[in-house]
Amino acid sequence: MPDAEREKAPEAALYQTDTIVAPATAPGMGAVAIVRLSGAQAIAIGRRLWHPLRSRRFDSRRLYLGEIRDPQTDVPIDHALAVFMAGPATLTGEDICELHCHGGPFIVRRIVGLALAQGARMAERGEFSRRAFLNGRLDLTAAEAVADLVAAHSDAALSQALAHLNGALRQRIEGLRSQFISIRAHLEAEIDFSDEELALPSRTALAQAVEALRVEVAELHDSFSRGRLMREGARAAIIGRPNSGKSSVLNLLLGVERAIVTAIAGTTRDLIEDTLSLEPYALVIIDTAGLRHSADEVERIGIERARAQARDADLLIAVFDAAQPLAAEDQEVIELCRGRPGVALLNKSDLPLVLAAADLAARGLTMPVVAISALRGEGAGQLRSCLRDAVAALQDSGGGPGQIAISRQRHRQALGLALDGLATARDNLRAGLPPEIVAVDLTQAVDALGAICGEVSSEDVLDAIFREFCIGK
Repeated sequence: MPDAEREKAPEAALYQTDTIVAPATAPGMGAVAIVRLSGAQAIAIGRRLWHPLRSRRFDSRRLYLGEIRDPQTDVPIDHALAVFMAGPATLTGEDICELHCHGGPFIVRRIVGLALAQGARMAERGEFSRRAFLNGRLDLTAAEAVADLVAAHSDAALSQALAHLNGALRQRIEGLRSQFISIRAHLEAEIDFSDEELALPSRTALAQAVEALRVEVAELHDSFSRGRLMREGARAAIIGRPNSGKSSVLNLLLGVERAIVTAIAGTTRDLIEDTLSLEPYALVIIDTAGLRHSADEVERIGIERARAQARDADLLIAVFDAAQPLAAEDQEVIELCRGRPGVALLNKSDLPLVLAAADLAARGLTMPVVAISALRGEGAGQLRSCLRDAVAALQDSGGGPGQIAISRQRHRQALGLALDGLATARDNLRAGLPPEIVAVDLTQAVDALGAICGEVSSEDVLDAIFREFCIGK
């Protein structure tokens, strides 16, 4: 019976038992593409599309050579390998069929279309991973790590994603939850056996245990900044007055003509963003409009965006024209750099120098200063080295590189709720309130921790998490 008549699982709003299909490889031309089916009819549909060239015996999890044909006309479509994998020991926990075909976009669309005609449904974003979670093959931290692996653009991001995929964050959360449960067990014993003489910890001892646990949760909560930097890369805004060479610096770092460079002041009016690899880190560089007073409305908007980027960036790349004396606009750049990490550049060092590092220091600039010629490529190595050191310092400021860090706002919010519950429980213990009240506070905290791994999750939460996945993952 075709899957058009979908049976609903007990968690009807969260899970559907129909069969889904999607390309599991990136779109575009390639040597090989994979079309993946998952669900109760995955193997049956795959067998209707794919026909073996030699063997008639099929073992699960072995690749076989065959031919894909249109079931309606028996016309061959492609030579392809097929693998059939019986659930529940699969990626999704369901039966899976993968067809490894040639990587032409038309061939892939044709095979997906044949699967749809046989009763499969096009998978939504992240639906394979979502089914893996709902079938207990992944917890939410591992599912999110899958998306992070796909999106990783640095060794640091890759290392963090692999650690989460291998269960490092889940194990840390489970360790914290076990401490919660131990404390709550003492409270439950006091509630249930209040008339008996049990050797239970004092309220003071329990308050101390709760405070020690709160400190551990706070440490993980505060690792968000470091984890976000590893996952997304640090953000660096290039700032300076017009014609100081900001766009040339961007092009120098990226090694391509990413930004338009002219002698006309105010050429850059909008933000230009790209990612630079500073192994093992990634650095997102934003070229901004030159800082000055302007009567041009469009340029004014660009300048305000530049100031906003300077405020929000993790570090700053301040560019000064070494062939010109300091101007009022340069002083604004120095003020924006005050107390901020980053590097200052004395650009145009190939010209007769008017400005020196001592002049910038005298005006209050405390950043490292590098002399460069963005036009000639001089000083690029030293600049990259300084930027790498600045990013490394940002990474290390939240703890050692080997420590587990959270990287998603969802984790941070859940840990924030846990901290609130712990703080309230600690205060209520110190105030001598009944154990029933303290137990409620701890329950709130432990449920918040459970939500990180997906033990307490609503459909809206799952939709938000898996919506960012690519089709076929």
